[in-house]
Amino acid sequence: MRLLFTCSELGLGHVSRIIPLGKRLEQAGHEVFFFSGGKAYDLLKKEFKHAYKCAPIAWYENASGIVMSASLINILFPLPVFNADSRQFEMKNSNAMEIIYRYYDLRKHIRTITPDLLIADGDITALRLATKWKIPSVYIANFIRPTYGFMHFFNPGEYIVDRYIKQCTKIVIPDNPYPYTISDYNIGNLHGSIFEDKIEYVGAFMDVTHVQGSDEHIFAPISGPVGTRSKLLKILLPALQKTSNKAIISLGIPGKKSSVKVGNCEIHNWLSTTERYEAMKNAKYVIFSGGHVTCFETAKYAKPSICIPTQLEQDGNATKLHDLGCSIKVKNQKELTKAMQEMEQKYSIYKKNVLELNKFSSKLNGLDRAVEIIETAL
Repeated sequence: MRLLFTCSELGLGHVSRIIPLGKRLEQAGHEVFFFSGGKAYDLLKKEFKHAYKCAPIAWYENASGIVMSASLINILFPLPVFNADSRQFEMKNSNAMEIIYRYYDLRKHIRTITPDLLIADGDITALRLATKWKIPSVYIANFIRPTYGFMHFFNPGEYIVDRYIKQCTKIVIPDNPYPYTISDYNIGNLHGSIFEDKIEYVGAFMDVTHVQGSDEHIFAPISGPVGTRSKLLKILLPALQKTSNKAIISLGIPGKKSSVKVGNCEIHNWLSTTERYEAMKNAKYVIFSGGHVTCFETAKYAKPSICIPTQLEQDGNATKLHDLGCSIKVKNQKELTKAMQEMEQKYSIYKKNVLELNKFSSKLNGLDRAVEIIETAL
C-alpha cells in the first residue's frame, strides 16, 4: 500500500509515535510518505526518504510559555510574537490561516502520491482532506473530547472535529483501556458517540515491559518550545538546588552537546537516546510536564513522578496520573518543593501504584496492533 502519514507538531509526542510505526510498515513492504512542520518535520526527514514540509499549527507562546488568552485571540487574528531563535519580532499567522496553508500544502501532493490510505496523528486538517478526496483514513489520537480544564468556548470546535473523525475507517488510541487510560480526561466520554464502534485502545506504541533500575538521582526531562523550557527551568532549578539528592536535568535542545553543574544538579542541553534511557532507568523519581509519551516512559521504568503541566493536554494527563496515585501535580516552585518532600515521605506508596500501572500497560503491544489495523483498513 501507499501510505500517507501526517502528524501534529504541537509537542513531539506525535512524531515520536509515527516514526516507529512508519518504520514497521516500511519494513513490511509498504510505501510511506510523511508530512509535518517545525521540529517534527526535521525529525522525519532524518528517518525517511519521503518526508515533506507543511505549514505548522501552533499555540501562541512567549518567553513565559504558552499564553492561553493570546492563543484564543490567535485562532482568528494574527499577533506579533518574539522569535527566540532569530531574536526578533515577527507576525504569527492566525490558526485559521495556518490551517488553510497546511491544507493546501497537503493537497498539492495528493495527485502525485495517490495514497491508498491516509494516517493522521492528531491532524484534523488531514482528515478534512481525506473526506474531500474520498481517501480511506485512520486517525491516531489521545485527544478527542477533552473534559478537563477546557472552557465551553471550545464546544463548536468539538463538533467540527467530530464531523471529520466519524469519516475514519478506524480510530486508534495509543493508550490503555479504562481504568488505566492515561489520557482519559483528554479523550473524554465517547460512549454513545457517532464513532464509538470505530475506537480501539491499543496500548502504548513502545515496549512497556518493566525494566529494573536503581534509585540514584532525580531526573527532569524538559521538552517543548523555548518559552516552555525556560519556564520549567525557572521552577525546577531553585527547588532541585535545595535537595541533597543528585539531579539530572535535560533541556531537550538538539545540537552540540554541552553540560554544566550547579550544586547537585547536572544540566545537559541534550541527552542521546542511550543517555536518556540510563537517566530514566536509574532515577528515583521523575519530574516532567505530563507529555503522553513520557507518561508511558515513567510506567515502563515504574518511576513515580511529579508533573508540572504547561498546557491543558498535559494537565489532563497529570491529573489522571495523580488520581491513579502515581504522580503529584504542581504549578510552581513552592508546590514543587512541597511535592518533593511528600515524595520522599510516601515513596513506597507511589512506587506500588506505578508498578500496578506498569503491570497493566505491559499486557498490550500498541505498535503491533496499530500495524494490524492499518494493514486491514482497506
